[in-house]
Amino acid sequence: MKISKRERQRLLGETIEATPFITDEKLAVKFNVSIQTIRLDRMELAIPELRERIKSVAASQWNETVKALSLDEVIGEIIDLELDRRAISILEIKKEHVFSRNEIARGHHLFAQANSLAVAVINDELALTAKSEIKFTRQVKAGERVVAKAFVDEVDAKGMTVVRVESFVDNEKVFTGLFHMYRSNDPKGDIGNEDSD
Repeated sequence: MKISKRERQRLLGETIEATPFITDEKLAVKFNVSIQTIRLDRMELAIPELRERIKSVAASQWNETVKALSLDEVIGEIIDLELDRRAISILEIKKEHVFSRNEIARGHHLFAQANSLAVAVINDELALTAKSEIKFTRQVKAGERVVAKAFVDEVDAKGMTVVRVESFVDNEKVFTGLFHMYRSNDPKGDIGNEDSD
């Protein structure tokens, strides 16, 4: 049974309020209408597009500032940040991120999202990746949204801060990485100088 425009718009507003990061494509499937209809509904309801909703939620949920790089150098949109603890970013996989012949995302984009998030979570003006251990667990396709979650785990034996990053598409893990991060205020001193006191 087809619902009225007014009812659809009411439900659309409730859905976006409950899940602000839902895409127009998923909304179109949910309400069995075209993407264009969803966009028109959003415009009539003055609901911003996904990118603007992400920025708005991010601004309201975290007030710490990335120190080691500028926000435009982060691959993906940071939506949560607690320096030296955790961070979350979202990357929409678009045409420019994939191989044209099969629409599978190039691995360096997933790595770049995870690595830049590992840098962003460090509470220091200088944070550099000294070593990483990564694993891709499934292919990511054009149109999918990758949510990367970074957690600061420990300081390793060399004085590096270890950041664990896990990336997901719809709760399915697609990437994991351990990043050993040098920072200028590490107690062990210079990068590569393992024996410093």
